[in-house]
Amino acid sequence: MTQATYLRTVDVSLDELQPFPGNAKRGDVPVILDSLRHNGQYRSLIARQMPDDGGLIVLAGNHTRDALALHGPGPCGRPVKTAQGERPCGICDGEPWEPGARVEIVTCDDDTARRINLVDNKSAEAGTYDRDALAELLSYLDDDLGGTGYTDADVKLLIAPPPSLEELADTYGDPEADDFWPVLKFKVSPELRDAFYGLTINCPNPNDDAERFRYLLDRARTAPDPETAG
Repeated sequence: MTQATYLRTVDVSLDELQPFPGNAKRGDVPVILDSLRHNGQYRSLIARQMPDDGGLIVLAGNHTRDALALHGPGPCGRPVKTAQGERPCGICDGEPWEPGARVEIVTCDDDTARRINLVDNKSAEAGTYDRDALAELLSYLDDDLGGTGYTDADVKLLIAPPPSLEELADTYGDPEADDFWPVLKFKVSPELRDAFYGLTINCPNPNDDAERFRYLLDRARTAPDPETAG
């Protein structure tokens, strides 16, 4: 295995960029497109230069490539609305534009290419958030969440304090003793289920499987011991 070696950064037509074969991540392309329209392409794609001029394969940024392709040739005629007014789309700038992307081109072997693709997808979801810091960052945007990936509903969930025990009790009532009982869940064949219902048909409350189970246990406890019977 060899590490990736940087070659150059260039603007490349999307037609020249092949998606990574077998890419396992399924990104939210419309959200990425909204970000690009608001913010422009602020981060380069990473593509591998294949040997013998075999083309360029995107290692990182496959869904950014898809979002740029979804935009299509410009001008798109869709200005971006912000708290300060309107401005041109960050991709085409309201001008004629052929789908392309800024790309950092590297060379590497197949093993390294797979590792780069895997870690680029995994590292984004492996992190966590400082909720207070996130709420503060969002508060600077004056309720204009365009291009952030966040919605008003996300912000409300973020800033709403968790309910207190008293509020939970007011909503759901005080816990009952059996709320803390263990729950048994298991899968049985249809034949075994029918046998269970047949053996517990005389249960005082046949609409409650817990009562049926208790009834079956009572029957088992009082059944004669086959080793001592007779």
